[in-house]
Amino acid sequence: MASTTTSGTPAQTGRAVGGTWTVILCWITVLLEGYDLVVLGAIIPTLLKTHHLGMTAGDATTIATLSLVGVAIGAVCVGPLADRLGRRRLLIGSVVLFSVLTVVVPLANSVAMFAALRLLAGLGLGACMPVSLTMMAEHMPASRRARASTLTMTGYHTGAVITSLLALQVTDNWEILFYLLGVVGLVIAAIQWFKLPESAAFERARRDGAQRVPFTELLKPAYLRAGIGIWVASFMGLLLVYGLNTWLPKLMNDAGYPVPTAVTQLLVLNIGGVVGLVLGGYVADRRGIKGTTMVWFAVSVLMLGCLSVKMASDLLLNVVVFFTGVFVFSAMVLVYAYVTHFYPASVRGTALGSASGIGRIGSIVGPSITGALVASGVGHPWGFYFFAAVAVLGFLAVLTLPRGGAEPAGAAAAAPPVAPAG
Repeated sequence: MASTTTSGTPAQTGRAVGGTWTVILCWITVLLEGYDLVVLGAIIPTLLKTHHLGMTAGDATTIATLSLVGVAIGAVCVGPLADRLGRRRLLIGSVVLFSVLTVVVPLANSVAMFAALRLLAGLGLGACMPVSLTMMAEHMPASRRARASTLTMTGYHTGAVITSLLALQVTDNWEILFYLLGVVGLVIAAIQWFKLPESAAFERARRDGAQRVPFTELLKPAYLRAGIGIWVASFMGLLLVYGLNTWLPKLMNDAGYPVPTAVTQLLVLNIGGVVGLVLGGYVADRRGIKGTTMVWFAVSVLMLGCLSVKMASDLLLNVVVFFTGVFVFSAMVLVYAYVTHFYPASVRGTALGSASGIGRIGSIVGPSITGALVASGVGHPWGFYFFAAVAVLGFLAVLTLPRGGAEPAGAAAAAPPVAPAG
């Protein structure tokens, strides 16, 4: 009897092993997305310096924008498919799609083909994060959903760091970065095929006969209030993340800091982001997702406002930038955590895909508006005033969200109810 209690049944052991593979493979998938979304920015200076395919700065901007457009479309479209066909199939298919298209990017023989391949790769790339977050959330009890989301997203920043380090090593041989990502992605897809289990919540919803729902289901009264707040908060959150990651060094340089100090702030910002993801998930699970997200956006307003003031010392600047990363980056991810907690399994993928897709529009708008401010010569301090105002709007959006969720706090991830929150 003691032995049985210790070891558990074969079914329990199998679920535990499957859960471990879910955690590992979803985290690696998000890492690959972080790698891919940073790789283009890392090689643009080299592409322009070598006049690859006759590429101009305008061409590079167009390619970068189309990549994000593809990601936004992929994120929106994958949700209903994941709720209808299953999380596992969509995740594997998405990884294969962006991996194959990434491998052939260096073979493009024109700027137009280069841009088209990045757009199409973005479709698969955009699908990866919402499906990974959904699977991770459904693997965890509802009481640990916030940590599931934030810890998964640490993979994104890890991938970004790996890309930056590799880009420093390969210099002009930028093609290696794409070949490496594509090959590793295909290997991960093969492992997913054999090791990644389907979400238990999805399977239960399917067995219980839950009807798969279209995107329009999110517009019905049961979900509309939450949906609007989530979409606005996600838009504002990703606007901040991409706006800061794109323009922080330039804003710091415009403020009078030397270039090495300005560039270092980007690293400090992302280190703070990783710390904030771990801390934010832990606090949200203990204190509530909505309240924690509101506090995170509120502190982001304060930190961004402080950055508009020239700091007296590098130490003080590093502290402020670090805490900006802590709160800004995890505030956005906590919005996703709210989605996984609020919506039932039958509509969760659709809801998370819509939040991610609309947020991606913010990721395009943020760098564009900030770039216009920089071009006008008022990047500092007005760039930070703009970011602070965006954080205020994020706070107000979260304030409108209903409390609670589709599942009781202690419900097991394997058995969520399929009825909408009432």
